[in-house]
Amino acid sequence: MAANSQGIQTLLEAEKEAAKVVQKARQYRVQKLKDARSEAAKEIEAYRTQKEDEFKKFETDHTSQTSSSQSSIDSSTTTQLSDLDKAVEKNKGDVIKKIVERVLQSEPKLHQNLKKIEA
Repeated sequence: MAANSQGIQTLLEAEKEAAKVVQKARQYRVQKLKDARSEAAKEIEAYRTQKEDEFKKFETDHTSQTSSSQSSIDSSTTTQLSDLDKAVEKNKGDVIKKIVERVLQSEPKLHQNLKKIEA
């Protein structure tokens, strides 16, 4: 029986060693996952920073174009409005005169569909 109990003792020790190996493998796997997550987070942050810098550069380039375009549009609009105001002042009298002539020139007559009904 002593040999039998010695065999059981050997099996128990082997089982304990196997449990230690499995535990180490689990810890190794967990550590690798943590390392991979932190590395991925670093890569994501670097990519985000790069894209934000590109966007800021793009925005700066196009903001200057927008402001210069807006100023030229504003000056053009102001010029056109002043030209229209001058044209209104120049032609105001003639327009009023023509409108009054047309109103006074009307010839009243009966509508063509009106028929005389005799009773």
